[in-house]
Parts: sequence; structure tokens; C-alpha cells
Amino acid sequence: MAKKQKKATPEQTPTKHQLSKWQRQMKIRRIVIIAAVVFLVGISSWVGYGYYSDYRASTAAWRQVVIEVNNAKFDMEYFVKTLDALTAGMNSSTLSSYGQYFGNLVADSIIEGEVLRQGAPSLNVTVTAAEVDARLKQYNYDDRYRDMVMAVLLEEKLRAHFGAGLNGTEIQQAHVQVMLVESQEVADEVVAKVESGGNFTALVNNYSCNSSIEGDLGWLPEELMPNSLVANAAFNLTPPALSQPIYDATAIKDIGYWLIEVTGAQNQTINALVMLLPSKAQAEQLKAQLAAGANFSALAGNYSQHASKANGGRLDGLKRGNMTSTAFDAVAFNLTLNTVSEPVRDTSVETAGGYWLVMVMDSGERVLEEQTLANLIDKRFNDWREARTNNSTIETFLDANKLSWAVSKVLEGR
Repeated sequence: MAKKQKKATPEQTPTKHQLSKWQRQMKIRRIVIIAAVVFLVGISSWVGYGYYSDYRASTAAWRQVVIEVNNAKFDMEYFVKTLDALTAGMNSSTLSSYGQYFGNLVADSIIEGEVLRQGAPSLNVTVTAAEVDARLKQYNYDDRYRDMVMAVLLEEKLRAHFGAGLNGTEIQQAHVQVMLVESQEVADEVVAKVESGGNFTALVNNYSCNSSIEGDLGWLPEELMPNSLVANAAFNLTPPALSQPIYDATAIKDIGYWLIEVTGAQNQTINALVMLLPSKAQAEQLKAQLAAGANFSALAGNYSQHASKANGGRLDGLKRGNMTSTAFDAVAFNLTLNTVSEPVRDTSVETAGGYWLVMVMDSGERVLEEQTLANLIDKRFNDWREARTNNSTIETFLDANKLSWAVSKVLEGR
């Protein structure tokens, strides 16, 4: 049965450094755009082409459909050929070890390219065969890269489409500084400090709990504001002005607070009741309720943001490292039995819900700065692509066995 883009997990996990490096290599369209030939340097001919001529014959394995995007079907032969092309400069042992990971990246690349090909005509964006031939010749690529080069050219033209009329045009923008804090209590403390002369961006270092959206964001149009709550404040306050704390239930914070009660310990394992809470203030409130006789499991079921809430916060047979949190382990494995811990601050977890503070420095119509223009085009393009993808019927039939088989065929041909 068809499965929706099921991702296989490789037996070994690459390091973050390796993943970053390999993912850049797999994005061939970006390599073409900036003309940085990374792992394809020196590839001027297809070594082992006869191998692929052999399997073109007639074996069912090569003809089975492995990816389908709406009515477009891609068989195993196409997938193996693309996998071979996109990993041409990769060490064989690396491909063997992480083959399923790279196979999934190649599947995503095929799907993305086809989504662009099918969607571009709706915006009157097209790429001719002559344009593809010219780009292949320019970079000395063989015909294996035709569809990938087509996707590169489509993306270039689509970005130009979404950027049309923006360059040099004055657009309403606001200069904002923002931070997300964990609770109303913290927000009130920050507001008081700012009102007494404190520097907003300096306070970010001590109070912000979302490192991806913090500090001075510069001049931004509404489309590039972090979210509609920040945008609403940015364009409805008379600058300079600091907004009131704005609650956002969906905001993700890089912090949480544990309440832990160890109910049993044996042979370096513990049984515990736990709950993960989004703020120190809430953790202290619930600890007070526990001290007054409230049921731990009931509170965990209602308030915890950890997966264990479904079981009333119960975690049995825990060993050090199981929670992948040194802050948790440092308290849990040294806690007196049947005693609820103080709130345990943990910056290795994520919790939802927080308060935005927005400092509006200035606003008005301005020409977009170069990087802001690029970011706006990028957002419009990505929003369009995401919408096209979500409205497409995409099926992948690549399970772990098929991915391993495809990798083995690539390695046989090298």
C-alpha cells in the first residue's frame, strides 16, 4: 500500500557537521545557481554507463513505480540513476553507511522538482529544452542532470516572478526589537526595567527564551515579521513604543521546568513522576498545589508538556541519560524518595507558550534593503511551493528494503 512520504531512519546517525555538509551537496540546484561545483568537480563523463544500459532491459524491479506526484510516476530505474548522479563524488563507505538517509533526500529532491514543474505554468513560468541544454553545456553536465537543471532554472524564474516590482519600491516597514519571555511575571519585570531606563536589546541576553527570534530585527515589512502578533504591534504602535506583553500559546521556547518525584530506586534505575512546565511561575504554583495535597498524576495529565502526561507523568525504569537532559539527571538521581523537587530549569527542552515584548523603534515607507528583499522573495517563493506541495497527491513507495536495494545497485556500478 502506498505510504505518504515515509522517512526511513538510518542505522547510524551522522554528525550535525556531516549532515550539514552532505545536505548542501545534495541540493544540486543551489550548486548550479552559484556555480559552485562541489562533489561533481572532475566528472566529465558517466563512468560505468554500460551498467545502466544493461538494466534498461526488462526486469520488473527497475520498472516498479517508487514515487508518484499527482499523475507523474517515477520508477526505480530513474531513482537509482538520480541517486547515483547526486552522490557521484561521495565515498562508497559513506554512501553504504548512510544510504537510506541520502535516498530519502534524493526522493525529496525528485518530488520538489516535479512540484515546481507542474506548478510553474500556472504563473506563466516555463523553461525551454534549449535553456536546459545550454545550462548542461555551461557546466559540462551529462543528461542525467536534465531534470535537476530544469528544476534549477524553474526556481530561478519563479524567484524572479515573485520579486518582480519589488526592487527600488518603497514599502511600509517597521524597525522592531523583540523578545519572547516565559511568563507574565517575567514580562512585567522586563517592562519595568525598560521603563526605568534599561536597554531592551541588552535585556534580551538575560530574559529571551527563543534564540531564533530575538533582539534587533531591523526594518521589516509586515510579511517578514516573525508572526501576526508581532506585526500587529509593529504597525499599530506610534514609535518609539514598547508593547504590552502579548501572550502566544503557540510560541516555542528553548526552556522548560521539571517537577520530579522519585517513587522508587533500584540498581541505578528509578521510577518517577514528572511534569514539564513552560515557566518557573507555573512550576511553583503546581508545586504549592502538590504540597497542599493535590494528585501529581492528575496535575501532570492537565499541565505537563512532556509525552509522559498521557500516563500521568509516570516514568519507570529510568537510567541516567534516558531523558537526554543533564539538568534532569542531576536532580532526579539525587532526590529523596517521595519528595517533590524544586522547579528544575532545563534549557535542553522546548515548551510552548510565552509572552512577546515588541519595541517599535520607527516605521514608515522605505526601499527594501538588499537582504530584506532577498528574504521577501524567498518567503513568497517558499510559501507558494509549500501550498503547491500541500495541494498535491504525493506517494512514496520506498521502504527500507527498496532504499537499500537502490543503494546497492549504485555501489555495484562504481
